[in-house]
Amino acid sequence: MMKTKLLKTALLTSLFSASILSGAIAAETVTVSGSTTVLPIMQKISESYMREDPNVAIELSGGGSGSGIKGLSDGLTQVAMSSRKIKPEESKIAEKNKVQPHQTTVAIDAIVPIVHPNNKVPNISLDALRKIYKGEIKNWKEIGGANAPIVLVSRDTSSGTYETWEELVMKKQRISPRALLQSSNGTVVQTVSKNPNAIGYIGFGYITPSIKAVNVNGIKATSEAAADGKWPLSRELYLYTNGAPKGAVEKVISYTLAPKGQKLIKETGFIPLK
Repeated sequence: MMKTKLLKTALLTSLFSASILSGAIAAETVTVSGSTTVLPIMQKISESYMREDPNVAIELSGGGSGSGIKGLSDGLTQVAMSSRKIKPEESKIAEKNKVQPHQTTVAIDAIVPIVHPNNKVPNISLDALRKIYKGEIKNWKEIGGANAPIVLVSRDTSSGTYETWEELVMKKQRISPRALLQSSNGTVVQTVSKNPNAIGYIGFGYITPSIKAVNVNGIKATSEAAADGKWPLSRELYLYTNGAPKGAVEKVISYTLAPKGQKLIKETGFIPLK
């Protein structure tokens, strides 16, 4: 089962439990949707917040950064999770719908290239990564690995992680059409973990023993390297609301930014702001 489905199931269980414990249905509901990178952060935040404030129910779903921003613009969600900044064209559509996207940075992430644990390649340069994903480097032996074809795994085009990869690694050049497009970080992990010749990329919080993180330009992906900018593929993670957050939405976002929320973000595997 995909990780996003597991997250949503776990959250629905938490919502039900919170309602039972409070003895009543929550008075306010906050809808949150979008980036699958930000999803595990908001799941942990939501579960903790609802235990402390049973009067608020948080409904959480994935779908990708673009999907979340569109949902905000269409009035279908109150909070859009995004692993990239909103695009000018998305802002224009929102304005036409009388929505004013307001950005709140909640965490830092590192996009990390990953391979199967049996892959012996410890380091790949940014230039080699670009050539691999363009389809110019097609065999692992070309960069010191085994004599085997490279299987490309990528996020799909609705993903903020895909767009950040396209900007930081590809320099706006297109990813090879041979790439296997995946809808979430979790499915990238699953695909790469089952294929010794595969390479993919994921958010820092999704690294597991089932895959191997690869150094880039001789630098290891760590929370410290991402926070101080040494990791070449670091980025900020955002929550977007219609104008400055108010009411229950403001309470949830303030909780995320507070020391307890930032501690929960660190426990999730991502990098807190402070």
